[in-house]
Amino acid sequence: MLSWKIGHSLDPYIRKAARWVIRKPINPNFLTFGGLVLNGIAGILLGLGQWFAAGWVILVAGLFDLLDGAMARNQGTVTSFGGFFDSVIDRYSDFFLFLGVLAFYLRTQAGGIIVLAIVALAGAVMVPYTRAKAETVIPKCNVGIIERAERILILAAGALFNWMIPALWILATLSHFTVVHRIYYTWRELSRSETV
Repeated sequence: MLSWKIGHSLDPYIRKAARWVIRKPINPNFLTFGGLVLNGIAGILLGLGQWFAAGWVILVAGLFDLLDGAMARNQGTVTSFGGFFDSVIDRYSDFFLFLGVLAFYLRTQAGGIIVLAIVALAGAVMVPYTRAKAETVIPKCNVGIIERAERILILAAGALFNWMIPALWILATLSHFTVVHRIYYTWRELSRSETV
């Protein structure tokens, strides 16, 4: 939701920040991979119960996720492979974060929370999958309350403020609500086009 509402309006600011931090042109795919490494570190920190540190690492990894696309557009190096690579890496990044949460609650033997984390992880997988499948039969399916940007912010807030259980409830509920919304939206769009 944040992604398509804001669109690329933050690109000029992101580019300025990127030029200040990174002096030389860099391959955007390197930033994408860097985000994956940071999310892996965040997952380890989550698994160890180092919530506050994990929250900051998640936010920095999210910044990498913003920078890669903005940098590709700025350098004129946007490619189909870059978009595909970014999408695949995002799924692995989500997996590492939820794996960390699961590892923590497995160590503390909190059975109910483990189930909740698995439901939230399933939602994180199904939201982009539903969009990808929908866009094979309709032009666009960017509806819904929660996408990756919102998931990252909610997970980071849950870690930073030690609100992981409420964060998981929000993620589990809103992710699956978004999936249902996308299913309905796709059905409606297909029904409309078939009756024309």
